[in-house]
Amino acid sequence: MEQYLITPWDTRVGSEPTPLDWDMQVPTEVDAIAEQVIQQYDMTVTSRTLITSKPDKGGAIWRIETDKGPRSLKLLHRNPERSLFSVGLQEYVVQQGARVPALIPAKDGKLFVEMGGKLWIVTDWINLTPATKVDLIGAQELCYGLGEFHRHTKGYVPPFGAKNSSRLYRWPNYYSKITKKIGWMREMANAYRDTVASPSILAVVDKYEQQAAEALNRLKASAYPKMVAMGEPYWGLVHQDYGWSNGQNGPGGLWVIDLDGVSYDLPFRDLRKLITSTMDDMGVWDLTWMRGMIDAYHQANPLDAESYEVLLIDMAAPNEFYKHLKEMFFDPITFLNTEADAILQRVVATDQSKAQALAELASDMGKYKAGNYEQNVA
Repeated sequence: MEQYLITPWDTRVGSEPTPLDWDMQVPTEVDAIAEQVIQQYDMTVTSRTLITSKPDKGGAIWRIETDKGPRSLKLLHRNPERSLFSVGLQEYVVQQGARVPALIPAKDGKLFVEMGGKLWIVTDWINLTPATKVDLIGAQELCYGLGEFHRHTKGYVPPFGAKNSSRLYRWPNYYSKITKKIGWMREMANAYRDTVASPSILAVVDKYEQQAAEALNRLKASAYPKMVAMGEPYWGLVHQDYGWSNGQNGPGGLWVIDLDGVSYDLPFRDLRKLITSTMDDMGVWDLTWMRGMIDAYHQANPLDAESYEVLLIDMAAPNEFYKHLKEMFFDPITFLNTEADAILQRVVATDQSKAQALAELASDMGKYKAGNYEQNVA
């Protein structure tokens, strides 16, 4: 059993539909390894219940009932060196006072067990409830908790042997990539002119390509180069997948969970993703919600004027257009003939309120104090 290496167990072929219980199954070999992992901890387990799995990645979470109370057993799907980076961060932020589940040491004193070519972790089971999505109060709770988490990640240095994960220096490359790929969307729409969505894409692609190019130019002219010169520990880490499922209310306030994908970055990238995805869900760029979310974050992890400007630049980029329409690269004819047109019309309709909302937010710049990014610049 020790020789079994865990890999993704999603065995769907081509366009086969996703099974109803897709996220509620693991191979018998993984189940057996889970039992072996449990034996490495000083606890007696009376039951183990699969809560969710990631068959396409090779990860899973169980709730286990133990003589020490309910706990969580988690199989981390990334390679051990990358998982060690997030395990180290989880320990670090708990020490800083963050509301993040504390890792329980195994019998050998390590905060993880390595089996099946993956890392496994155990924490106490924290009873959590999602913040409400129906009003601004819930969104503000989520943003305040995010700011707290980011503040606690500052100064983190990964343990020896961990594979570093950083997106701090990659913003220009990201904007260049989406500019280029939006150009490819034009080429694809021209190549498949007979598809349903082709005329609609060709009608707006120039505008979105220009938005991406303008965001890159604004980023280069901003304080971004000086900001990233401060280095990774100065800024701390982003969650990368933060939202209503990974930020939930519990004892003492909002807890942040599922830290597997953490990476060094300008922390407000998480905030941008949360705001733009919320506006996308709402179907309108709502200034009241945007201001409320930014203000809540600012209370927990203060923004300076330079950070606020880069945040606005990142919101101005055509993130949602790119996110939704890039699906055309995988199966262009099917996507362009089925989902693309409806998705595009919704994005375009939402974006009608975007420019005015961002202009109003830009008028708030005076609320933020200037930062100091000169000391590390030659």
